[in-house]
Amino acid sequence: MMDTPICDFVRAYAQTDVQRLHMPGHKGIGPLGVEALDITEVEGADELYRSSGIIHQSQENAARLFGAARTLYSTEGSSLAIRAMVYLAALYAHAQGETPRIAAGRNAHKVFMTAAALLDVEVDWLFGEHWEGLASCSITGKGLENYLTRADEPPTAVYITSPDYLGNLADIRGLARVCRKFGVLLLVDNAHGAYLRFLPEDLHPMTLGADLCCDSGHKTLPVLTGGAYLHLSHSAPELIHEHAQTAMELFASTSPSYLILQSLDAVNAVLVDDYRLRLAEFVRAVEQTKERLTRAGYLLVGNESLKLTLAPRSRGYTGTQLAEYLAGQGLVCEFADPDYVVLMLAPENGLECLELVEQALINLPKQECELPHVPPMCRPEQGYSPHRALLCAGEERVVEECRGTVLVSPMVSCPPAIPIVVCGEVIDDAAIALMRYYGVGRCRVIEKEKV
Repeated sequence: MMDTPICDFVRAYAQTDVQRLHMPGHKGIGPLGVEALDITEVEGADELYRSSGIIHQSQENAARLFGAARTLYSTEGSSLAIRAMVYLAALYAHAQGETPRIAAGRNAHKVFMTAAALLDVEVDWLFGEHWEGLASCSITGKGLENYLTRADEPPTAVYITSPDYLGNLADIRGLARVCRKFGVLLLVDNAHGAYLRFLPEDLHPMTLGADLCCDSGHKTLPVLTGGAYLHLSHSAPELIHEHAQTAMELFASTSPSYLILQSLDAVNAVLVDDYRLRLAEFVRAVEQTKERLTRAGYLLVGNESLKLTLAPRSRGYTGTQLAEYLAGQGLVCEFADPDYVVLMLAPENGLECLELVEQALINLPKQECELPHVPPMCRPEQGYSPHRALLCAGEERVVEECRGTVLVSPMVSCPPAIPIVVCGEVIDDAAIALMRYYGVGRCRVIEKEKV
């Protein structure tokens, strides 16, 4: 058994008859029925980003579970942890007397872009060896080593998204080996992979050699939305350990949700109970479902255990059409675009849900239909630094009128928040084609000479 100090404190507080002369304004009473457990940082409740009491104890429990030297909670999702990772990399670079620079897979989430722009961190974009659309970027150890060997000035860190939105797992162990060889940090956006630690084969980035990584507990574990982690490895520089709480506090709300904190605390006890066994059994069932769908003619994408990603062109449908069909069957997908449909699974779905998904897909008749294909990849020229461009107001235009201009919006992205063009880049014909393909109609730009 594992203790749950945050849950224990809040439940005990909720059972007292004290008058709540503090925030929140509902005073423990309200229509949702959870208000009694929604408190603020009263005496004994600890302080999230200066923790030394019950939150600190709970975070130590989580660190042991995830194999990290240190784990910090976020009640604002992995977005907060990503900003903190970028800040810590920049801080480390400055301490070394270097220009902060991060080499990042191009499928990074938009929060990485905005953090780098605000902190004036230079970004070298890494493009995958194969163009699979915006959501994937297959960075290999060999490719990374080639980039680092050729780099005039090595980056402070390499930033990888794994698993990506389509369920592709990067070779984190191989990438970590290359990063250690060249003396650069490895940061991993593992938002979709918190559960990887608990598979029969531990595939979590902390195990495979990452220096820092974020997990969104709420994406794949039984955690309330917003519950996430920042993990620090035993090998991360001491400076990063010293400033990790400050990095989180810098970007975080001063009013963290104690409902989310309790959820993160409670899941620790779940994870040491029978979760590994339930996960292993469910993953086996998912693999069997995938095998049967493949035999039925579906093209599946990715190698992640808890994602079922379909490329339905093999059946004559766009991803959007297939998602609409599934919704009509009472099966609501995580994400769909013209090329893919993503279903995120968890043991909490149960075997019956898997059977419903399989039956609905098998019952959908194959059709012959001419479908548009994703335009070629674009590699926009950088006109100005993201930091400089972000501080320009610009003007909004339809995309066809943006050729040759510099983007000043934080980014133009497709769902799920992955960039077509990043702030400071010049919009070219290839970018416009992708914008139209993914349904982007307008963006905010400035003429290059006006920046």
